[in-house]
Amino acid sequence: MRSLNEKCAVVGIFDHPQASTLAYFSLHAQQHRGQEAAGISSGNGKKLFTIKDRGLVTQVFDNQKLATLQGSMAIGHTRYSTAGDDSILDAQPVFARYDLGEMAIVHNGNLTNAKEVRDALIKKGAIFQSYMDTENLIHLIAKSDQEQLTDRIIDAVRKIEGAYSLVFLSRTKMFAMRDAHGFRPLSLGRVGDGYVVASETCAFDLIGAEYIREVEPGELLIFETGKAPQSIKVFEPTPKHCIFEYVYFARPDSNVYGQNVYQMRHAMGRKLALEKPVEADMVVPVPDGGIPAAIGYAQQSGIPFEMAIMRNHYIGRTFIEPTQEMRDLKVKMKLSPIKNMIQGKRLIVIDDSIVRGTTSRQIVRMLKAAGATEVHMRISSPPTTDPCFYGVDTPDKEKLIAANMTNAEICAFIEADSLGYLSNNGLLESVNGKEENYCTACFTGKYII
Repeated sequence: MRSLNEKCAVVGIFDHPQASTLAYFSLHAQQHRGQEAAGISSGNGKKLFTIKDRGLVTQVFDNQKLATLQGSMAIGHTRYSTAGDDSILDAQPVFARYDLGEMAIVHNGNLTNAKEVRDALIKKGAIFQSYMDTENLIHLIAKSDQEQLTDRIIDAVRKIEGAYSLVFLSRTKMFAMRDAHGFRPLSLGRVGDGYVVASETCAFDLIGAEYIREVEPGELLIFETGKAPQSIKVFEPTPKHCIFEYVYFARPDSNVYGQNVYQMRHAMGRKLALEKPVEADMVVPVPDGGIPAAIGYAQQSGIPFEMAIMRNHYIGRTFIEPTQEMRDLKVKMKLSPIKNMIQGKRLIVIDDSIVRGTTSRQIVRMLKAAGATEVHMRISSPPTTDPCFYGVDTPDKEKLIAANMTNAEICAFIEADSLGYLSNNGLLESVNGKEENYCTACFTGKYII
C-alpha cells in the first residue's frame, strides 16, 4: 500500500534543559508520519522561538538552529500536506502574538467543520495566513472573552469538530488536548524531571522517556513548572480510535491505544491465514508494511516466510511528471524481487491494503516476470471503500478501487491468481477490539461525525 498517508506527528517536551533537542529526536522517530515539513517552537519563560521549513527533520534542523531554540519547553511537528497547501505557510507549529502574549500550536488530525469556523471568523474580521484548519484555533483563542488561557483553549475546542491531538505552548505553560473520540493517538511520558507527550511511543524509546499513559479522549493536560500535570475532562470520552494506526501508520515498535502495533499486525496475519488460506511455496511480504502480517500468516499456515522482495530505502521523492509509466518505474526503483528465490515458486504476497490497485498490479507483474508461477495477493485489512475525513489523506471514493470493483474484478485488474482480504470482524478480533471502540469508516462507510 502506497497511497494513504498519515497527516502528522506531534511532540511536546516540558521542563527539560534540552527540550528542543529532545523534540528534534522525537520528531525524527516519528518521521514516517509526515515528510513534507518539520518545525519546533521552544519557550524560555519570556519568549517563544520558532523554526520550521519544508523537508525532513534532519534537513530542517542542525546544531546551530537547535541552539537558537532556547528554553526548557518545546513543541514540534512533522507534516504531510492534506488539508491546506504545501507552502511553508502551512508548516507547523502555528505561531501568533495576541493579547495574552505569544502562543504556538501543533495539530495531528482534521477538523470537519473547519470551513464553517473559518468563514465565521473571517466575517468577524480575522485575517488568515494559511489554509490550515489549525489556524482556526489561534483565532478562536484570541477572540475568546475568557480571561485565562486554559479557559480560552476549552472555549475554542468546544467550537471545533473532528479529529485532533493538539499541543499548545505559551511562554510559561504547555497544554495537550485530545478530541472526545480519541481518533488520533497521543501518549504521556516522563523524561528526566520533566514530561513528554507524543503521537507515538517510539519517540519515548529514542529519548529515554518512561511511558505513563495515554492522554484520554476529551482530556486537557496542563503543564506548569514545579507541578504535576493537571487534568481537565473537557468532554465525556467516547472512544473511536482510528484502526488504520494498527493496519499501517504507526511504527511497529510503538504502543498505540494501549497495545503494541507489531503484535496487532502479527495477529492480523494469523487471522488472514485462517480466513483466506491458499496452497503455495512461500509467504512473501511487501516491505516494509507487510512484514509483521506476513510473519503471522506464515506461522499460522506453516508455509515458509521469505524476504523475496527487497526495498530500496534511499529512493526519496521524485518530481518526474506522474504518468503511469513513471509511477510503474518508481515501484521498480523501490522494490526489487530476488529472482533466484522465487523462480518456479507459488507465492503468497502479503500487503497491508490496496488503494488504487496500480502498485499491486505492478508488484504482481514484477514477480511473474521474475519467474513466479503463481502470485496470490493477501491483504491484512478489509477493502478500503471510503475516504477518511479524520486525519488520513485518502483518495476520493471514485479513485478507491474497492469502491468501484468487485473482489474478482480487482483480482483481474492486478493480474493476481487469487485475492483475499481480512474481514472486518477478523480485523477487530486481531486488535482485541469491538466495533463501537474503533473508527472503521474507511472500510465500512460508517462515519462518526
